[in-house]
Amino acid sequence: MPHSHQTVGGGPKKVLYTLQTVARMGVGKAAKALTAKNTCKACAYGMGGQMGGMTNELGEFPSVCNKSVQAQSTDIQPAIPHAIFTHELADLKELTGKEMEHLGRLGDPVYKPARSDHYTVVDWDWALDHAAKRLLATAADRTFFYSSGRSSNEAGFIFQLLARAFGTNNVNNCSYFCHQATSEGLATTIGKGTATVELADLTGADMIFVIGANPSSNHPRFIHMLKHCRDRGGEVIVINPAREPGLVKFAVPKSPSSMLRGGDDIASDYLQPRIGSDIALMIGIAKAVIEAGMEDADFIEKHTGNVAAYRAQVHATSWVNIETSTGLSRAEIERVAHRYGQAKNVVFAWGMGMTHHVHGVENVESIANLALLRGMIGRPNAGLLPLRGHSNVQGIGTIGVKPLLAEDVMAEMERQFSISLSRSKGLDTMACLHAAHRGEMDAAVIMGGNLYGASPDTAWAEKALNTIGFKLFLTTTLNLGHVHGHDQSESLILPVTARDEEWEPTTQESMFNFIRLSDGGIDRLANVRPESVILTDLATRILPDSPIDFQAFKKHAEVRRAISEIVPGLKDLAEIDVAKREFHIANRVMHEPRFSTDDGKGHFQVIPLPQSPKAPEGRKALTLATIRSEGQFNTIVYEETDSYRNRAPRWSVLLNGKDMEEMGIAEGDLIDLASEQGKMSKLKALSFDIPRGSALAYYPEANVLVGTAIDPRSKTPAFKSVPVWIER
Repeated sequence: MPHSHQTVGGGPKKVLYTLQTVARMGVGKAAKALTAKNTCKACAYGMGGQMGGMTNELGEFPSVCNKSVQAQSTDIQPAIPHAIFTHELADLKELTGKEMEHLGRLGDPVYKPARSDHYTVVDWDWALDHAAKRLLATAADRTFFYSSGRSSNEAGFIFQLLARAFGTNNVNNCSYFCHQATSEGLATTIGKGTATVELADLTGADMIFVIGANPSSNHPRFIHMLKHCRDRGGEVIVINPAREPGLVKFAVPKSPSSMLRGGDDIASDYLQPRIGSDIALMIGIAKAVIEAGMEDADFIEKHTGNVAAYRAQVHATSWVNIETSTGLSRAEIERVAHRYGQAKNVVFAWGMGMTHHVHGVENVESIANLALLRGMIGRPNAGLLPLRGHSNVQGIGTIGVKPLLAEDVMAEMERQFSISLSRSKGLDTMACLHAAHRGEMDAAVIMGGNLYGASPDTAWAEKALNTIGFKLFLTTTLNLGHVHGHDQSESLILPVTARDEEWEPTTQESMFNFIRLSDGGIDRLANVRPESVILTDLATRILPDSPIDFQAFKKHAEVRRAISEIVPGLKDLAEIDVAKREFHIANRVMHEPRFSTDDGKGHFQVIPLPQSPKAPEGRKALTLATIRSEGQFNTIVYEETDSYRNRAPRWSVLLNGKDMEEMGIAEGDLIDLASEQGKMSKLKALSFDIPRGSALAYYPEANVLVGTAIDPRSKTPAFKSVPVWIER
């Protein structure tokens, strides 16, 4: 595989960036933040907890990355000066996402009346009284509760319990914009919706697939595991339309030899299918495995179902169709399939490049099919690993921040609290926004995140949010979602503690189903409060006669006791603050082929090839995938240029060089990119190693081009397969 890129991931620049960030924070504050016994605030790969902030669950030290440092640098900021709130919304809208996040920490509650153009500072008692008044003024089914993955398990449990006791199941979280397709796709194939491996399994894998993900930017600690796999003589197979420099070569900052060599090879093979053609590629790999007789017939016979229908579909799909769909040759696909067929222990890891499609669930099912074909689920050192984003996004779902809960969980919640809960079907995130757009939502409680920035079709999202009469936000910092979508509506923003500032210990769940305990306890700002305290005080005002003793939940041990008795697999949570023993959730990691399906078997799924998105007649069709930069985490932007993609500015579009030549576009030209939803003007055109007919642009800025079409099964928008064209 040629390695022609001069740009590599990691390296001295990242070390210097980290040092500069630490210097801005202050060495003392940075050391305290990074070494305290608190879980890392960045991705769900997970570090920190009771072994220390820079230690992972294998006990490896130091385990820290730029994302950790960036997150801490945001939290350590001083409070936003009150003078900022003398500015009109129009002034604040002129700021970039980076500028908004770096105004400082929100240090006091702020309030904006309907049709006002200013936020003003208010006191806590007034804020909580007013929030309760406004929520009580509407019917519960005309409200929704939305949480990001930043919050703790404790706050999340109180959040969803308050919503349901208030009378709504419109309870949702940011996973509907990221990995909900994973949960749905794994449920049909293996009977559970999370990773089947633990972190230790990666140390014994001799092949790791990285599909539709760019961990060099988004999960830097995972790169270390990929390098270790290569060091042991194993293989890393990358499947991604974009040839990402950090996945080709990466200079590991904590490895002097890696730094001196100018980086280590990460990918041993790299396939670049056309955007949205992953199902065809997975069928192609399976076809080659079957034709070579490399499937695990014994495993298939004993532990799987529906294999005959799957084989028939694979056989019926021609190589011509596979090559046409993917843009890859049969030889390329067979080469990877042969390597897969020879590997003993294989882990499949994937990101939102697989889930952000209208066929995202089927993409995940196709990965599970491929793993089942060779018996790579249900034993040590092999299995499935969705690369989750925010640090507790998986935990937030586990403890019930979702519109539909299992009946046994609902029944136990009712029994524990002597309450009766509605079984009405709650709305997912996009459904709540559609209802708001129709004028059917009067109020929303939004805990963390940037719902405006995370939503497709920016103009549509702004209108939907603006139509909600009252919005209550709980946040550490301001972002663009606090100034866009508020011209006509009323907004109240409450400042919350960061994870390491919590007054009581909290817990979080990693993508490996591992529960960590964070001590909290750092004191930075005088007038911020934990989410749990805010929610319990709000609950007391809204539901004064409730049999639920919400005030008792200010002691997080009481919340954990309730969770341990209500949520399956979390029995050990009740004593975690006493025993200081972190743990894997029961019945999640699969080291034996016992599936959580009705018949105990893994189920192959027959998946038709999807149709490619098309531009309107007369337009040269391009397929856009929105991407994140190296200096970014979710909607939070830390750097305005992308150091891993030739310092591309955020207002740029990456195109295939031959497409640019054919269209008469020179490197650095300013062009307009349009879709049926919107238009981005004066984007800097840059060539990048992607398939013909592809385009990449940065999220969330490029959301203006993304439509509201969703995967019908996961309800996730198609951020990664958008028909666009160049406007002249």
